[in-house]
Amino acid sequence: MTIQNREPVHVEPAEAALGKTGAEQGTALPQDIARPVEEAGSAVQVPALPIQERVQLAHEIARRRTFAIISHPDAGKTTITEKLLLYGGAIQQAGSVTAHAGTAHTKSDWMSIEQQRGISISSSALTFEFAGRHINLLDTPGHQDFSEDTYRTLAAADSALMVLDAARGVQAQTEKLFAVCKNRGIPILTFVNKLDRPAQDIFELLEGLENTLGITAIPLTWPIGDGPDFKGVYDLVAKQVLLFERVARGKSRAPVSVKSVDDPELGALVGAALHAKLQEDVALIEGAMPPFDHAAFLAGELTPVFFGSAMNNFGIEHFLSTFVELAPAPGAVKTTLGVRPPEAGFTGFIFKLQANMSRNHRDRTAFMRVASGHFVRGMDVTHTRTGRKLRLSQAHTLFAQEREKVEDAYPGDIVGLVNPGVFRIGDVVSVDAKVQLPDFPRFTPEVFATMSLRDVTKRKAFQKGLDQLSEEGVVQVFYPTDGARDPYLGAVGPLQFEVFQARLQEEYGVEIEMHITSYSLVRWLAGDDSQVARFARSVEDDQGRPVMLFRSNFDLQYTQDQNPEIEFLPLPKDLTVV
Repeated sequence: MTIQNREPVHVEPAEAALGKTGAEQGTALPQDIARPVEEAGSAVQVPALPIQERVQLAHEIARRRTFAIISHPDAGKTTITEKLLLYGGAIQQAGSVTAHAGTAHTKSDWMSIEQQRGISISSSALTFEFAGRHINLLDTPGHQDFSEDTYRTLAAADSALMVLDAARGVQAQTEKLFAVCKNRGIPILTFVNKLDRPAQDIFELLEGLENTLGITAIPLTWPIGDGPDFKGVYDLVAKQVLLFERVARGKSRAPVSVKSVDDPELGALVGAALHAKLQEDVALIEGAMPPFDHAAFLAGELTPVFFGSAMNNFGIEHFLSTFVELAPAPGAVKTTLGVRPPEAGFTGFIFKLQANMSRNHRDRTAFMRVASGHFVRGMDVTHTRTGRKLRLSQAHTLFAQEREKVEDAYPGDIVGLVNPGVFRIGDVVSVDAKVQLPDFPRFTPEVFATMSLRDVTKRKAFQKGLDQLSEEGVVQVFYPTDGARDPYLGAVGPLQFEVFQARLQEEYGVEIEMHITSYSLVRWLAGDDSQVARFARSVEDDQGRPVMLFRSNFDLQYTQDQNPEIEFLPLPKDLTVV
């Protein structure tokens, strides 16, 4: 654990955050009627706007908070999502990940297969108001087979909440997702969950977090006991005790202010033994840990740490109140034309596609993050990949699978656009016809399967489902270049195949049988492949690019040795490899 003299913890108030400069928060009111933002020689012009519109735009940007939740499976991510919605007033009753008769399912896990298995397999967007802030919460899949969906969703987030199990600390999937956040420069807040169960020594947990992830961890609260002895948390900033009552469904009592951790009243509240342990812990924290530095947090060098129990509703409201003060508002976005500030003309990008979200609307939805400017329903924009002019009249807000028309939106907001087959993941719509984003990450498939229809009369419905679900990224599709054209499916993990099969049946009325193949490697070919000896399966992807499937590294290496003039790539050259 990092050791240095400690100064008092300082949490910046909302008023100060709203007054930050554009470099710090991305929300400052432009000083001139139009100003360029320059980075590495690039400049994006901010349009001239009437003063009233500039004030309104700056105000709306400043109050946005758009964040994603990341965790290892079973750390409690979906439960925390529900409780944030509950305390944010977005829902009246929190659901259960594994709901029983008489109880509701979680709002974020809206697919049937999610509710049956008790896991998140698709990202969802949820929006609510809290303490004068407009919160956009992006819930992500926890299972590693759906990492690609999570990676893309993180591209739409300004910050992330990392959820850890108090007994397990940092786990494999958390480590991978943390690396993505760090590479993207996304600030991370940490919530250590499940303190109502036996936990690791907290100092060891924090030390493991720092050593594994290479980030400074600064607790802003500290648990008082754990498991059966969990009494609550001590707020190191406000010097308050937040007490927990072990009753049905969990309950928190009103905060109790104390003068210091040595206040005798505190001993009466939590018991002498826990009070003595808390005094010892706080003395060590104040003497050995560095102070909380908001700038270091925004730079991704430091994570504030909170403790609680989401299942028992404890610590969530306090975290949410602090989160809206600490988390950044939407900032500038890097594009192919340079850095685009949020005050620039309207630009949005597509980070997710989803078919059949609502039984009442059997259409495809494109999830668009507003990157800059003021979105107004019905506005005319350019689909910059194709140059096609679009009118965005079919726009709606997103709250899991629920929807209603949206009239306008601001940077950080997530808007659902009806997709008639125009949009791909990574597409940009903008008032600037030339702006595009760097490529979105793609994952190389690691497992492959074939399939057969149980009812050949459903081939038309099957093709529709195959096209739409592969467009979402549920699976990747490859077609043999000779013989039967029955496709091969590629996926990061086998659970994707199960989801594909279940959704085909539920949403398209098509039953299939899946057959896992012995292929385990895929390579795209760059160069003249006409003379390649076929020691593997020759296929092509959905764009007609030549691809080969291999059973082993030995087969791949042999083919490479025999064809040194050809590149064998994990993904096409025009896509980012993760």
